[in-house]
Amino acid sequence: MPIPLRADFDAAGLRAAARRTKDAVQARRLLALAAIYDGASRTEAARVGGVTVQIVRDWVVRFNAEGPAGLVDRKAPGQASRLTSTHRAALAAVLESGPIPAVHGVVRWRLVDLCQWLWEEHRVTAAKQTMSREVRALGYRKLSARPRHHAQAEGAADLFKRASPAVWTKSRVRTA
Repeated sequence: MPIPLRADFDAAGLRAAARRTKDAVQARRLLALAAIYDGASRTEAARVGGVTVQIVRDWVVRFNAEGPAGLVDRKAPGQASRLTSTHRAALAAVLESGPIPAVHGVVRWRLVDLCQWLWEEHRVTAAKQTMSREVRALGYRKLSARPRHHAQAEGAADLFKRASPAVWTKSRVRTA
């Protein structure tokens, strides 16, 4: 026994909705359901929609639940996140406190180090890309220190950062 369609719509209403929509996929689905309202079989509606009978059944279920808006393609939900809010809070605390070289074995956090820490502390695996996305979602950015030459003298750069003497900055008053 096929699932009946909603009683508050008819074939003319669905055809009008198909004309109004800018989404071609939704229009095709609406026209297939309009054929069912006209008395066509589900097999004929599947032929109109260019799909199988099972997909027409799925469209009927979505249409009955949400109306014409239910026939619009949606973004797939994707895989659920492996990190919970507890993991994220612990990660934020570790990022904020920084690594302890004697304990963590690093002087600055890299993504691979954070992945390793997450595994050791919570037994949750995460790829570098996932960790990067999570760290950025927490509001942190990858910052690195400006590189320095290994033979650079300690105060050499400070000599160039001094302000110019007052004599150089004042403009001279011209006398005629």
